Amino acid sequence: MELHEPDLSDVPVTAVLAALADDVRLRIVRALAEDGERVCGTFELGVTKATRSHHFKVLREAGLTRTRVAGTSRHIRLRRDELDRRYPGLLDAVLTDRADA
Repeated sequence: MELHEPDLSDVPVTAVLAALADDVRLRIVRALAEDGERVCGTFELGVTKATRSHHFKVLREAGLTRTRVAGTSRHIRLRRDELDRRYPGLLDAVLTDRADA
């Protein structure tokens, strides 16, 4: 199964920002930044499986994540290096906990 993962040159910054504007998706991105690649079922998000899948799709289609399918598992990782090259400082700004600033 092949999933749509856009080239970041085709992704406007507004699409990235819109994907990050949701609290659940921001929690996913923060977890991936901290933990690295994770299986999608390991996230405790307090939402249904269908809603969780929707959030992963939004992040993938906005160019924030890559999904690797292995059997019935989907492994999600943050496209950190690519995002930092395309939008320098964006993830650092988003991932900074304002309580620590």
